[in-house]
Amino acid sequence: MSEEWEYHGEKYEKEEEKSEKEHEKDEKGHWEEKWHRDPLSAARWAIILIWAGIALLIANNLPFIINIEWLDGWGLAFAGAGVILLLEVVVRVLVPAYRRAVSGILILAAVFLGIGLGDLFGWEVTGALVLIAVGVGILLRSLTRRR
Repeated sequence: MSEEWEYHGEKYEKEEEKSEKEHEKDEKGHWEEKWHRDPLSAARWAIILIWAGIALLIANNLPFIINIEWLDGWGLAFAGAGVILLLEVVVRVLVPAYRRAVSGILILAAVFLGIGLGDLFGWEVTGALVLIAVGVGILLRSLTRRR
């Protein structure tokens, strides 16, 4: 009887390993396929991280060379990230191969620009400008929507 249990146990383990390997292969293929289909999205985050590092280096080291006290590294990083996201929106709208919905990216760009410009120039003006820009964007979208 113990031989029978061992046989079924080994068979079950082999089937489970095979199933797990197939699942890993499918999962890995799915992510690789996603990045091959949309390399712009992967490049966006890589460029944002590189920019954030450069902005922090500039903000932390440039004031020692030139007297710029108002320069905030995180504000500069967020503002630059917002500009990078806006550039991605332009590419997605103009290049048919990369075309897809951009409203989420636009909202994130507005948030990043708001945070960045708010840190750099103050919220009194920046908050109002972000609200105006979002409102104009919604208005333009509603006027140009296909029916």
